[in-house]
Amino acid sequence: MTGDLLIRNVEVEGLPGLDVRLAGGRIVEIGARLRGREPDLDGEGGALLPGLIDHHIHLFALAAQSASVRLDRAASAQAMARVLRAAAAGLPQGEWLRGVGYREADGEPMDRYALDAIVADRPTRVQHRTGGLWILNSAALALVAGEPTPPGVERDASGQPTGRIWRADDWLRSRLAQAPPSLAGVSADLARRGVTGVTDTSVTNDQAQAGLFAAAIAACGWRQRLSLMSGGAVAAPTDGAFRVGPVKVMLDDDRLPDLDLVGDTIARAHGSGRRAAVHCVTAGELAFALAAFRMAGARPGDRIEHGGVIHPAAMAELAALDLTVVTQPGFVAEHGDRYLAEVDPADVDHLYPCASLIRAGVKVAGGSDAPYAQADPWSAMAAAVSRTTRGGRPLGLDERISPRAALNLFLGDFDDPGGPARSVTVGVPADLCLTRGPLRAVLTDPRESWVAATLVGGQPIYRAS
Repeated sequence: MTGDLLIRNVEVEGLPGLDVRLAGGRIVEIGARLRGREPDLDGEGGALLPGLIDHHIHLFALAAQSASVRLDRAASAQAMARVLRAAAAGLPQGEWLRGVGYREADGEPMDRYALDAIVADRPTRVQHRTGGLWILNSAALALVAGEPTPPGVERDASGQPTGRIWRADDWLRSRLAQAPPSLAGVSADLARRGVTGVTDTSVTNDQAQAGLFAAAIAACGWRQRLSLMSGGAVAAPTDGAFRVGPVKVMLDDDRLPDLDLVGDTIARAHGSGRRAAVHCVTAGELAFALAAFRMAGARPGDRIEHGGVIHPAAMAELAALDLTVVTQPGFVAEHGDRYLAEVDPADVDHLYPCASLIRAGVKVAGGSDAPYAQADPWSAMAAAVSRTTRGGRPLGLDERISPRAALNLFLGDFDDPGGPARSVTVGVPADLCLTRGPLRAVLTDPRESWVAATLVGGQPIYRAS
């Protein structure tokens, strides 16, 4: 398979009626009524775009979600209990029950004993909606017991585990010893949405995880281009199966690490030729991250992940440090109603900003943070344009951006997310998204159903029926 193809009758960079020749996985010619003997694809007047890149996603967690019980719509503790018990009743004896999307709907935060009261006869683990906390019942704790345990294993006053495990996915994964879920379904879903590349931003990525990604790519279970963040060192594969992205630093307001240590981590990342990406959801976390970048010296390509709350006073410093903000506009639609109910009113208008960052000269790129939101860049674009919650309520209307700017959030390069949008020009890799209609129509109503075909290296990985 050489990636040789002639795509006919497409709109390219606003010009209709063009043909695009692909050879060796790249675009080699663009013009009207091109001739050739290679296979052809009729674009039927649709727009040919660079393939979309999701700049913030968690692939194995997204793949595991399909085998999990969704708890995000449970409006009360009683409703969540009913969902878990119903799911447990349908599982074979002894099989683990996995729930995701838990939130404190009412009452006290959940621990092992509260979970035992719901499901006690099988190992059960429930993930908080933020992704940073797992709660295990007593049956599950018995199966993962063993020393040493990381600091994230919470203990009560008597030294017994509460079942609450914070930011310890790598340890928990090692104790479970379960086979990783297949990425094939995730890859197919992304392909039908025009996604040709992603950055997996999981801090738990290490050399062992990198091997799992490489195996998925070799088995053709993963078709998109892939960049891997990690919390530490990861070697780039000799075959170029994936690229190694920034070093990830996690921050949590209630357990901030030593500032010097974070500064050293950023400096070491730079010394190894990598960039740094710092998880910042709150204004406090952002202030801490900015102090760390000032200490270590920021470099182009360093990133703030999420930027959940960014007040105007911080934007000038983000621009001065040349930091990129990788935001999730989809959160406005999917979680906005909860934000309006729970977030400090002083912060509401500064949630996941876009327009004000761009006006301040800050590079802004888009990601889904799936599975904590839909892995759908089109719905994220629509949210960036409308700034409307799922319940139809406005959230930060001053942060609305144009449809074209929303598309550009997903067109930055791996090495420069938020930078100039990639374009369909001669010489670039043939990572492409073909739409069913002209771009003007697509941007009027962004949605995944516009995608007619997706190609990586000139190879179709999705064709609409």
